[in-house]
Formats: sequence, structure tokens, C-alpha cells
Amino acid sequence: MAKEKIFFECTSCGHTVPKWLGKCPECGNWNTFIEIKPAKGSSKTSKTQKAEHKSAQKLSSIDTTAGQRTGSGIPEVDRVLGGGIMSGATVLVGGEPGIGKSTLMLQICDSVAKKGSVLYISGEESASQLKMRADRLGIKKDIDVLCETEINSILKQIERIKPVLIITDSVQTLFNTELGMVAGTVNQIKFCSSELIDRSKLYDIPLFLVAHVTKEGNIAGPKVLEHMVDTVLYFEHGASDVRLLRAAKNRFGAIDEIGLFQMAENGLNQVDEPASLFLVKRKGEQPSGTCTAAVYEGSRVLMMEIQALTVPAKGGLSRVFSEKIDQRRVSRVAAVLEKQLSLRFSDQDIYVNVAGGIKVNEVGIDLPIALALYSARTGIQVPANTACSGEISLAGEIMPVAHLDRRTKTAVDMGFKNFISPENTSGLKESIKNIFGKK
Repeated sequence: MAKEKIFFECTSCGHTVPKWLGKCPECGNWNTFIEIKPAKGSSKTSKTQKAEHKSAQKLSSIDTTAGQRTGSGIPEVDRVLGGGIMSGATVLVGGEPGIGKSTLMLQICDSVAKKGSVLYISGEESASQLKMRADRLGIKKDIDVLCETEINSILKQIERIKPVLIITDSVQTLFNTELGMVAGTVNQIKFCSSELIDRSKLYDIPLFLVAHVTKEGNIAGPKVLEHMVDTVLYFEHGASDVRLLRAAKNRFGAIDEIGLFQMAENGLNQVDEPASLFLVKRKGEQPSGTCTAAVYEGSRVLMMEIQALTVPAKGGLSRVFSEKIDQRRVSRVAAVLEKQLSLRFSDQDIYVNVAGGIKVNEVGIDLPIALALYSARTGIQVPANTACSGEISLAGEIMPVAHLDRRTKTAVDMGFKNFISPENTSGLKESIKNIFGKK
């Protein structure tokens, strides 16, 4: 009789080895290997047995009419998804606890329910808890709620209901009895997600998978999960009650769009005037170290305030503190200022922030950072009602940026009288002197 094959799997990264090891050679974590015994007649093999033999087909003969988009009923969500929910698409949504993932999913269900049955699979909340949230949000449409975590039971309900939309909250709570009773392991997440994705593709049903995140802000579980799905969305905190929906991967659209929401008692509301959302409204003069930037995010322009602070470095070692803007970008702009204007930053600790808590990676943020740093270092204020946008080269040149006309128009519509851009300035050194005057 053949001996049953046993292997060990890392609970952190999913790496498998034939014998137990104290340290995983793939991810470097200690004591993460668990023993795995493949069950006889496991559904791992049954999936292969049930698979139908398919023949290759010509690309020109493939019908694309099935891939139609359905509106989610929330324009900000449709914007991030690339125009709506694609039929048969799988979307992975991650975010911190309490940020509003379940609220957003219920609001999407309420909008889509008028087109057919919607199945909400809850592994964390009871049916009564979901009903209480639905009442608070004012959701009146009937939604099929399934409080279940065993994947085979869930698949049977999907076969029976044949919904037009499936929400799974959350994927880390699902398990298969043949793989053990502990949910959240790498093997469980991969297998259960694969089963749901297969049903989604088979019946052409959109699937939303809600996922937990780690303390670093990444989606918990194996990285392969992000490769399995079509779209990866991150729900992030902004200023106070502002929520940002951002795409990290999208097979059916761009990933540079962001959705803006505000959390209220009745749920997530879309922002009416996003262009001015991140501007600081203050009485009196604008303090030194601040500058308004026109940032192009996706298909719209957002006006943001860049804040900078410089203080003498402690111990002679200067550091850069910047969470919302890449620290390397801040260091590079500070180096160009030091070279072109002989203004020392090497003995200063530099703090840079974006008002409103939004992360910015666009190249047009270079010039606003430079003006904010110069203002912070010299104590000279940036002239009132002034906005800017531009990329800075290592030679101190102000380079053109995309959609400059739209940036300028948005700034004018917001009441800014002066707009500094590559079109009306020369090099960085001359521009600083024209804006601030000679020191």
C-alpha cells in the first residue's frame, strides 16, 4: 500500500517543502510551516476531473458582446472601475477595519438589486447586524443574505440563486473542510477564492471579494490572490471623514482614477466639489511653508495644499519625513534647491505633508514642493492666491506637465489669480527670484 504523501506549507507565503523547517526559505519567517495531508477524493482533484476539454479558437471569432458593463449606481465607483462593473469580473476590495468597506458593498447591492437577485455572503457579521446597517443606510430592496463560511455550502447557494452580483465579506473567513477547519490560511484563501472566481467566470456574474489588510496596509493573504482577480481596489482614509477609493490593478480600465467619498450617518456620500476638497480654508494670511498645487488625478484636477517645515537636524544627520509624497522626490527637489540657490538643506530635518491626507505621485508636484521648501527655509510666504504645477529637472529646469490647460482653468475657476507653470516661467532659480524677490 502506497504511503500517503505529506508536505508542509508556510502560512505566510504558501511555500511548500517535503519536510518541516524552522525558517521559511521563501519569506524568511520562523515557525510558520504546518503539516498538510491531502484528503482522498479532494475537491482539488475533482476540479480537474470535472474540467471539460476545450479546443483552441481563433481570436477573430471570439464574441465580445458578453463583456458588458453594468452601472453600480455610484458614479465614483464606476469611475474607478473604468465605467462600471464588468460582467464576470472579480474585484478585490481591501481597507482598514471600520473604514466603510461593508457599507460601500451594501450601497452597491442596493443599486444593483433592481436588476435581479444579489447575494451578500457574510462571514463576519450576523444577519441581524446586516439588517441594522441596511436600515441605517435606508436600503429598501431585498438582498439575499447568506451568513456562511464553508465554501461548498456557498457554492450550492450560488448554483440555486444564480444572482446578478455576489459580495463576499470577507474572503479571509472562508474555509474548506477538506483543507482543515481553520480559516485564513494561505491554502484556504487560495482555494476558496479560486472556487468563487471559477463560478463567477462560469455564470458571468460579477464578484466582489472584501479582504483584510495588514498593518503595512497591504491586502492580507497570498500575493497570488491579487493576480487571480481582475481588479484590486484599496479603500483609504483621507482627512477626517473623507474616504479614497483607488485602483492598484484594473484589467478593464485605468488605475489612475480615484473615487472620493465622505462618511455620514446615512452611509458614504459622493463629494460634490472634489477640486476644493483638499484646500485649507483659513482666516488671515497664508503661513510660510505652504503652497497650492494643481494635481491631475485620473480625469480631473484637484487643488491641494503642500505643507513644508524645516528644522535644524539633531546629531548632524538630516532626515526627510514624508508619508503622502515619496521621500526620494522630496530629497531630490531639496538637492536641486541647494545646488541652484545655495540654500542649505543638508543640515535640516525636512517635513512635508499634503493637506487632506491624500497620497500624491504625480510629477507636477515638484514645483509646489520646491516653493513650499523655499518658503519654509527662508520664512518668506508664497504670494496669496497663487497656484502652480510643474516638473523640475536635476539641472534646475521647470519641465512641462500633461493637461496644463485644464490645471490652469481649474485654478482660475477656484479663484486663484496667479498660476505658475512651465509656460510662464524660465528656470527654477529665476522663477524663485521673481516669485519671492531677492532674499
